[in-house]
Amino acid sequence: MSVSLQPVVNFLDDLKKNNNREWFNEHKTNYKVAHGIMIAFAEELLDEMRRHDHIETNSGKRSLFRIYRDVRFSKDKSPYKTSWSGSFRRASKALRGGYYYHVEPGNTFIAGGFFGPNAEDLRHIRNHLAQDESALREVLKAPVINSYFGSLQGEQLKSTPTGFAKDHPAIDLLRYKQFILKHHFSDTEMKSLNFHQKVAEGFQHLRPFFDVMSEILTTDLNGISLI
Repeated sequence: MSVSLQPVVNFLDDLKKNNNREWFNEHKTNYKVAHGIMIAFAEELLDEMRRHDHIETNSGKRSLFRIYRDVRFSKDKSPYKTSWSGSFRRASKALRGGYYYHVEPGNTFIAGGFFGPNAEDLRHIRNHLAQDESALREVLKAPVINSYFGSLQGEQLKSTPTGFAKDHPAIDLLRYKQFILKHHFSDTEMKSLNFHQKVAEGFQHLRPFFDVMSEILTTDLNGISLI
């Protein structure tokens, strides 16, 4: 069974114009329909992903983020997100990296990588790259990565990270605090019945990148396994 996200698009379009609790409560039935479709989509996506990777998340429904916004520390007090998104974690200490999907009219995309490495992991990545960044550069230039995702994305330091020379050959990579690849889909692609397959295929394109980064995170500077 494949699901169309058109009712989800309709709901999100209406929500964007009426982002308030009164309207939402009056249209709770529409929300439940859209939510049910997103659950079905996420379940189909998870089934497809399990064909090519080991996923820790045990259900598509659990991968979905809530549509309710946390407005406590935000100037924007709109109570609801105007998108639907979710994420999957890879299973085991050897398989590092995370998958993220985002459904929003005019801004549907997938992303994957390392969104918030802790201080220890980030230092470990930088030490590896400072020693030899060639494997990461090679995979980022590979046709399947470069043509589909483009360049590496993520938050970067404006200055040189502590402990590294500002003229280091890998300084462009050492400044990254996140290591993310991203691909956008058109609305036509997003509303197609096989969109879950397109997303799963996109996630599969991340595997060479994940393999390099997993090797970095699970070995010491001598290439000895840490797990």
